[in-house]
Amino acid sequence: MPDGELRVQSFQSDRIDDTAISYLVEFLDQQAAMSAVSELRDWAHEALAVGPGQRALEVGSGTGSSVQRLAAAVGPDGEAIGLDVNTGLLAVAEGRARSAGSAARFVHGDVYAAPFADGSVDAVLCERVFQFLDRPERAVAEIARVLRPGGRVVLIDSDWSSATLYPGDLEVLRTVESMLASRLHGREPLAGRKLRSWLSGASLTVTDHEARTLFLPYEMFLNAGLLALIDMAVTRGEITAEQRKQFLAGLADAQSRGEFHASVTMFAAAAYR
Repeated sequence: MPDGELRVQSFQSDRIDDTAISYLVEFLDQQAAMSAVSELRDWAHEALAVGPGQRALEVGSGTGSSVQRLAAAVGPDGEAIGLDVNTGLLAVAEGRARSAGSAARFVHGDVYAAPFADGSVDAVLCERVFQFLDRPERAVAEIARVLRPGGRVVLIDSDWSSATLYPGDLEVLRTVESMLASRLHGREPLAGRKLRSWLSGASLTVTDHEARTLFLPYEMFLNAGLLALIDMAVTRGEITAEQRKQFLAGLADAQSRGEFHASVTMFAAAAYR
């Protein structure tokens, strides 16, 4: 399997490869340092308004940085929990929390069957999980189930139909951008635009929304799945092997001149039960 294909699949709940943990951690840390991500996270925490003594949950907690922030907000009388299906990431999150002296705790599980009682959580954060789900309505219904009356939720996700890439042959660019927005490997690539609809469909009241443009560095975009998509396009006969070669060479040349561009829009939506 090509390296790029392994990496683009590694975040999916039914295909996660725990042997790729070092790559996943590096990838998540790089994204966490980007202004678009940090600004949306700030907005999310403000919208959740978690207070002392409350119980807060992050679904898809990754390296655990947001759970540590929730733990600081709920204080010693509250509880902050990270839920993740990837046991390797859970170990990293637990180690980082202990090193930081944080009371954040982490449990194994997925969004389709959260190990929490009905109405037992005050606030739920879920960032860039829904784009990897094949049953998003079921996932948001599960989040709604665990929320207490008055409980708040914020969903953050990308909309890959907004992805833009430069430079390149127009035919190849259209092919790549179309594939990014298509439902490959069971993904939900249009998750960002559907967040409010999913929340409303789970009988939650949407209160606010926000968006930021995430600019992706050259190496990150290649490693996040572009190489796999290009190879797939050749296999499908949508572009030729020569077009692939010229396209990738053009991107590398643009990068060397400081002209490479790749971006995607991230959306956030807040709601309460």
